[in-house]
Amino acid sequence: MTTPLRTNLAVLTVPAFKDNYLWLIHDGSNAAIVDPGDAAPVKAALAAHKLRLTAILLTHHHADHIGGVPGLLQDWNVPVFGPRNDGIALVTHPLGEGERIDVPGLDLALDVLDVPGHTLGHIAYVRRSPGQDPGADWLFCGDTLFGAGCGRLFEGTPRQMMLSLGKFTALPDDTLVYCAHEYTLSNLRFAQAVEPDNAALAARVRDDGRQRDAGQPTIPSTIGLERATNPFLRHGEARIVQSLVEAGRLAPGAAPVDVFAALREWKNTF
Repeated sequence: MTTPLRTNLAVLTVPAFKDNYLWLIHDGSNAAIVDPGDAAPVKAALAAHKLRLTAILLTHHHADHIGGVPGLLQDWNVPVFGPRNDGIALVTHPLGEGERIDVPGLDLALDVLDVPGHTLGHIAYVRRSPGQDPGADWLFCGDTLFGAGCGRLFEGTPRQMMLSLGKFTALPDDTLVYCAHEYTLSNLRFAQAVEPDNAALAARVRDDGRQRDAGQPTIPSTIGLERATNPFLRHGEARIVQSLVEAGRLAPGAAPVDVFAALREWKNTF
């Protein structure tokens, strides 16, 4: 007899290492884990909430995102979804742009985006809600997009990252952004340096500062908030271009990809 799938889904924050977030998607009974860099906190969360692991979802090959997979597979024989072209041997269900998966055990469909830049094979998962419920659209973006920032270009090019982020800006404003690190406050300091007159950014600095002072995560954010405050989604703004020119990091009249590249390089040493 087939057990009906539950429809009420939630995302549980599982902190790991110094600043990683592992995301446990569950319905109160079954759960899928996104980017389990460490098995121990995932196992603890599953036990605390009396959940059964039914799937593992990976975005890219870095150790702090996949290191816990072998430990989890020791206890649960579950499929491992992940990028087709990022060199992860443990992936049993390789994925790429345009594919959709039905996550085992959950009433959850996720669309897959190719988002190279941080790594060449990096992917992201998008939940698109058929209704109009605020916060029902989700983005699990690994290390491509951060709160007020983006990932370093370890393997990809500025153009690749710029185009990858462009896929995210096309999502609805209320899409919740589940990125993999708590980097928001340091990213906001850089954002204010390059766009000091942005009122939405000043408000975010205040609000996210209060969140961290209270010991709370700044993540998830939303696509709308990132569009209003994240310099890497706003690299075409005149004030950001002006800041780069004034800092001697960009020639006037530079192409958008050169603006993006100069912005990423400045952040690397900020």
